Amino acid sequence: MTFTPPTLAAPPAAMDEPPSTSAPVALRAPFGVKDAEEFEASVVPDYLRLFAEPLVESIAPGTEARVCHLDCRTGYPGQGVLAKLPNAHLYGCDVSADAIQTARSNAARFTGCLSDYRVHEASTTPFPAGAFSHAFTLYAAASPPSRRRLLDELARLVAPRGQALVGMPLRESFVELSDLLCECGLKNELAALTRAVEAAALFRPTAALFANELEHAGFEYVDVQERRCTLRFNDSRAWFEAPAMRQLVIPELRQAIPLVNHASLAYVREAIDKYWSREPFELTVHVGIVSGRRKS
Repeated sequence: MTFTPPTLAAPPAAMDEPPSTSAPVALRAPFGVKDAEEFEASVVPDYLRLFAEPLVESIAPGTEARVCHLDCRTGYPGQGVLAKLPNAHLYGCDVSADAIQTARSNAARFTGCLSDYRVHEASTTPFPAGAFSHAFTLYAAASPPSRRRLLDELARLVAPRGQALVGMPLRESFVELSDLLCECGLKNELAALTRAVEAAALFRPTAALFANELEHAGFEYVDVQERRCTLRFNDSRAWFEAPAMRQLVIPELRQAIPLVNHASLAYVREAIDKYWSREPFELTVHVGIVSGRRKS
């Protein structure tokens, strides 16, 4: 679908209004230069591409696009966005100065690209309302309150008839980890851990709920793409030390289930090596991409 170009507010550089004070809390804590390098070298090709590829496919083509990437980290998939929206102006924000510096360096290599990547505090975004034809987040937080704040912020940023896109692991992602943590709780008589794992399994939305949440935020023509993917690890050490697990999956797991600690993760590692001793450990990722047009 090609959109009728939305009527945009003044470009972000003008800063005609104060930034939002109710924007989403950033999913990830700031990280340093080495983290940014690892993110580019491993997290992007091994994991985030699973979300970026269908998200870029879902971008509605248009002319004179102005695109905002919330929680942009190193700017990926900026080049894919430009392939879909030639000559687009790219804007992004993240809490990490080192991530933003990498995003700026990456954008400088894109021919004809005008970009503006900014460091922002977790409670604000530095862009005015209605300034963008497209806005997206590649990897949204799992908790419902964080998702609601994110979707509300996208609704604020996107002009009428503009497009918002959000990627995240849907419900039934990482079920193998949940099963092993429940087993840990049962075998060690940790009833609170078992209950917490079962409750956390409902944090992530189903595809239908994901679509409803975007509609409730003020979007129409909502569509959800789903893909079931499998990550494979030779053993528990490969799983535990994988950059995508250390930077994204395990921190979010511990955030969703505060009772997950060193001992329970050690149990998971031992179980992986026991149950998958003769074959790779496979971890399920239920990729979801929701997109919609801002109501006029």
